Amino acid sequence: MTIKQLSIFIENKPGRLAKVCRMLSGAGVNTTTLSLADTREFGIVRLMAREWERALETLKADGIAVTASDVAAVEVPDRPGGMAHVLDVLDAAGANIEYNYAFSLMPQGKAVLVFRFTDTEKAVAALEAAGVKTLGPRELFG
Repeated sequence: MTIKQLSIFIENKPGRLAKVCRMLSGAGVNTTTLSLADTREFGIVRLMAREWERALETLKADGIAVTASDVAAVEVPDRPGGMAHVLDVLDAAGANIEYNYAFSLMPQGKAVLVFRFTDTEKAVAALEAAGVKTLGPRELFG
């Protein structure tokens, strides 16, 4: 099971992230998770939202470089070693992780790990075969 994630390329200058967030807010898009990675000249904002198609069109209409890609989200216990089991499954399957980020669901004692793989289908199949709970849009966005 996969979920759409947006990758937004912005200049590494003050106010660029705020502009993106204001645009999404104005379009009625509520982000579930957001990650920002930077280099000296630019940043990559990665986010997930139920209204990802609206977010994509809103940003494109303003000339912002944005792409949509499939990522996998898995639920793990929010405790030491929660991620280690998932990584062991992926390692045994020979899955290559391009990048990963996580967020915690505090009241439930769960964490969500988001992965971008070289071969998403292969990685997700290995996770599901090992009993790792993968999340779709319904589980992640409610």
